[in-house]
Amino acid sequence: MPSPMTPIPQIKDLVLIGGGHAHALALRMWAMDPLPGTRVTLITPDPVTPYTGMLPGLIAGHYRREELMIDLVRLARFAGARLILDRVTGIDRENRLIHLSNRPALAYDLAAIDVGITSDLPSLPGAADHAIAAKPLGDYAERWATFLARNLAFPRVTILGAGLAGVELALASAHRLRSTGARVAVTLIDQSPDFLPTLSTNTRRRLLRELAGQGVTLKLGATAVRIGPVSVTLTTGEEIGSDFTLTATGARPHPWLAATGLADRNGFLTTDATLRTQDPLIFATGDCATRQADPRPKAGVFAVRAAPILFHNLRATLTGTALRPFRPQKDYLKLVSLGRTSALAEKWGLALAGPRFWRLKDRIDRRFMQKFATFPAMATIPPPAQMTQGLQAYLDQRPLCGGCGAKLGPGVLTAALIHLPEPTRPEVRSGPGDDAAILITPSGVQVLTTDHLRAFSHDPRLMSRLAALHALGDIWAMGAAPQVALAQITLPRLGPDLQARMLAEVMDEAAKVFAKAGADIVGGHSTEGAELTIGFTVTGTATKAIQKGGAKPGDALILTKPIGSGTILAAEMAMAEIPGLMLGEAWASCINLMSRAQGSAASLLAPHAHAMTDVTGFGLAGHLLEMLDASDTAATIQLSHIPLMPGALELSEAGHGSSLLPANQAATSWRMTAPPDTRVALLNDPQTAGGLLAAVPGELAKSLLAALHLKGHQAAIIGEVTKGAPHLTVLP
Repeated sequence: MPSPMTPIPQIKDLVLIGGGHAHALALRMWAMDPLPGTRVTLITPDPVTPYTGMLPGLIAGHYRREELMIDLVRLARFAGARLILDRVTGIDRENRLIHLSNRPALAYDLAAIDVGITSDLPSLPGAADHAIAAKPLGDYAERWATFLARNLAFPRVTILGAGLAGVELALASAHRLRSTGARVAVTLIDQSPDFLPTLSTNTRRRLLRELAGQGVTLKLGATAVRIGPVSVTLTTGEEIGSDFTLTATGARPHPWLAATGLADRNGFLTTDATLRTQDPLIFATGDCATRQADPRPKAGVFAVRAAPILFHNLRATLTGTALRPFRPQKDYLKLVSLGRTSALAEKWGLALAGPRFWRLKDRIDRRFMQKFATFPAMATIPPPAQMTQGLQAYLDQRPLCGGCGAKLGPGVLTAALIHLPEPTRPEVRSGPGDDAAILITPSGVQVLTTDHLRAFSHDPRLMSRLAALHALGDIWAMGAAPQVALAQITLPRLGPDLQARMLAEVMDEAAKVFAKAGADIVGGHSTEGAELTIGFTVTGTATKAIQKGGAKPGDALILTKPIGSGTILAAEMAMAEIPGLMLGEAWASCINLMSRAQGSAASLLAPHAHAMTDVTGFGLAGHLLEMLDASDTAATIQLSHIPLMPGALELSEAGHGSSLLPANQAATSWRMTAPPDTRVALLNDPQTAGGLLAAVPGELAKSLLAALHLKGHQAAIIGEVTKGAPHLTVLP
């Protein structure tokens, strides 16, 4: 038996495909009762997912967007799951591989599918340019907000599809627009001559009365043939004015499901009573699936009720114990939003409406969302009863970050390296604190650097990509062309299958990053340790290396990437909850920015830069001060000109920051003149795979900036180099 301090190795891969309601609830249950030995992976295209029951309330103006979004990034962190933001395109069941849109196939031992349904735009002329589908919610909500901001005096909305979703959205749209004082025209169109035939007569009658009372025009048995910028044309030739055209024409299954070879009904996967498909290693729940012997309507209530059974049966399959059947109720309470704060309740053919049913629906919806808002505190190891004096203060510090946030502080590093002897070999040339060692060669110089990252994500492929880009940053900062790389990989304790999968993912992704940069991986070293750590030693060649020293008064300072990654990564590891901010979206944006290679930026800046460095662990202020020390100059920068990653400022203001932040502040604060501004803290934020900081001739700055923007870099001129002793002046 392992000792209490020995981590239990993971030996099986459970992969959850899709972030639907059943999977979200099952992940939460897993967090509360994880199964030792199993690695859980969630694959979803978006960092957040909507609770669709609250969508009409959002459109009507009763909810803010963040109130109905489940943050899958926070949830995955809570569950200790690997999160992959990608879209599944198929499953190779013979080889147990899941195919993805933007990365190589992923292996699984057990899988579950909860991808919902899709409602792409209809293939009508003009639909792609002038209409919006009800799903995905993000696009719909953004377009709706833009439409509302136009403040039209007579807004016209047309909705194609008079199913229950279309009815709710028509009533919500009419209510929201009427609340602005505008004269409103909302038209609801459906090809079928029958109105909601699966509902009771009493319910249909009440909904028809509600549509008429809200001024919604209902056109049944009508077919649209063309969508224009301000109109919808029907087969009869009638043109309906429309400033906002929405399609809610019924959902369909994702096409790749039928291609799996699994049994399906009209494209929806069929399952037995245990929620298992015909393949015993694949389960399916939610709207993408239907029970073979006892089908039910597509309703979120069944996905919610199925979650505990799914959770139990996944664990049972992994442990070799008995599965349980899912027994959904024959009928369920339907609560239909009526636009204003009123709802219709239907069950057993009976229908009642009024504000009290809205309050009931609102209470049910908010109770569901509360499960994903504040997670219960997990048990921690209590401190010893007796400890060495001063240990408690150390334990009270922020938890150790990953990435460059785990780097030693500037003071510790300087104290440790100050007594190193000067290089004795004649070919070694290195300036004060340069990014890489410089070796003189017959054709110019060769630069050599090494760097590694402590994992902050459970996704080894993502960590490998960022570690490779992070290490390449020193080469690009020297104006060199990457040449070769050696890998240093520490894998956590895993079963042999998972260990082979993880190492293959790390090396495959690294090879792709280095190949794209023009370099080759030529070897390395691997070992087993407490956690995943990935590092690379990289060489590059140049005619002449660009060093940190050389900045001149009058030079403009160009930063090629926004800052804030240290704060965002620390907040994500802490599962931060910030009102009005979706942490998952900030994290996903941060990852995208970190993944932006800086090779093209270096090629533009290197021919002109007097000095250049990359902004990493010591933050923008720390690395700029290193440049000023090496150049014997001062600098002035403007906070308003420094690009920040989305969400970084809000998280910093809420008190979040990297564990390295205090050490960085201690090293720079006494060398800076700065206003009392909350943005100043982000100048010391440690960056992982950060941007380049270059001192370029002032007269070339704007043209270089324009060229960087054309290459897709979010670069900015943040200040200038000035005369004087090394010091940094920060302006608002």
